[in-house]
Amino acid sequence: MRAAGHILGECLSYLETLVQPGVTRNDIDRAADTFIRQHGCVPGFLGYYGYPKSICISVNEEVVHGIPSDRPFQDGDLVGLDCGLTLDGWWADSGCSVICGNGSDEARTLLAVTNEALAIGISQAVPGNHIGDIGHAVQEYVEGKGFSVVRSYVGHGIGRDMHEPPQVPNYGRPGTGNLIKPGLVIAIEPMVNAGSAAVHVLSDEWTVVTDDGRLSCYAEHTIAVLDDGPEILTVRPTVPAAEVVKVGDRTRI
Repeated sequence: MRAAGHILGECLSYLETLVQPGVTRNDIDRAADTFIRQHGCVPGFLGYYGYPKSICISVNEEVVHGIPSDRPFQDGDLVGLDCGLTLDGWWADSGCSVICGNGSDEARTLLAVTNEALAIGISQAVPGNHIGDIGHAVQEYVEGKGFSVVRSYVGHGIGRDMHEPPQVPNYGRPGTGNLIKPGLVIAIEPMVNAGSAAVHVLSDEWTVVTDDGRLSCYAEHTIAVLDDGPEILTVRPTVPAAEVVKVGDRTRI
């Protein structure tokens, strides 16, 4: 899973650089599919419960599961990239958001809060804590900044399958839920809305959007819980050095 996560982190770093005005969502999907296959992996999303593409791309009011199309990005778009792959049957799942060109103040703030919420959630994934500690920390931080966390979609365990127990909500009460033990591997993925937490699915039966039409932002890492804390398996090379600390051959926020 370390190897799979490393490749996915490299892939997302590459895809981030491609998000420019005039580039289409399908351009990004083709680039993701090519990168994954060239690195000896299988695009995990393609065909997953019938999903037709190799990556999910969600823009502005789209929360998650947006299907790539020939629609081009526009200056100021807030673009979420969600990707998964398998290597020798092991999964990696990760995602990030990026502003295309010059974003609004609200988009930049929402992006910063979402990334920080992910870091805060990861910091709670330590032996002896509970799954509820992760969600509580994310929720408390996000709501303290005046935003909301989506409750209809959550993080998850991951391994031989993309979605395994336990569920990892972005809300909750401290000390509740599964006890976190060494060996647990989970995907933590805050979905943060600028307005209401309410969402619905479009007629394509995949794309999730905010009810109020306001911006949404997303970030995700696959992390492994070790005896001395969490290890980010999907770390991206473009993460600023100030946000990570090297621990031996591992990387942590």
